[in-house]
Amino acid sequence: MSNEEFLKITKALGDSTRLKILQIISRRNSICACNILEELHITQGTLSHHMKVLADLKLVEVERDGRWCHYTLKRENICAVVAFIKDICLEKKDDIKACSCK
Repeated sequence: MSNEEFLKITKALGDSTRLKILQIISRRNSICACNILEELHITQGTLSHHMKVLADLKLVEVERDGRWCHYTLKRENICAVVAFIKDICLEKKDDIKACSCK
């Protein structure tokens, strides 16, 4: 992951609604947009905007089903963000034990 990619992702995650959306999606294998709307009490247009940002950053995957979209978390890409941060934390690049992060 490049610094630029990391910065775009962290900027997107700096929005409390997008962070909450990821938390909601993480609790399920797949979730319909209608269920996210019910939990957040936001408009469909607002949700669409946030989901486009998350999908463009490849943090979520979108599957269309008629008029609704179902979303899944792209865990491998979330883990790449964690790995990027963990790499900064490491004192020695070849010693994973040097990082006290869990």
